[in-house]
Amino acid sequence: MSNFVTKNIPPLTEEEIAEIEALKNMSYDEIDYSDIPPLTEEEIKRFRANILRKKNLKKVAS
Repeated sequence: MSNFVTKNIPPLTEEEIAEIEALKNMSYDEIDYSDIPPLTEEEIKRFRANILRKKNLKKVAS
């Protein structure tokens, strides 16, 4: 659950709207990932374990 209060958020400016539109139209090839460090082997192992665990969960409620 979120604790954000949204009633005091000002509307987006024209510049912000234009930036959002440019990001929406950007292809994956245009995204610069150079500032994101590579995953370590330990992080990769934990990630794979979580995927396997989630696949084996049974749906309890709808």
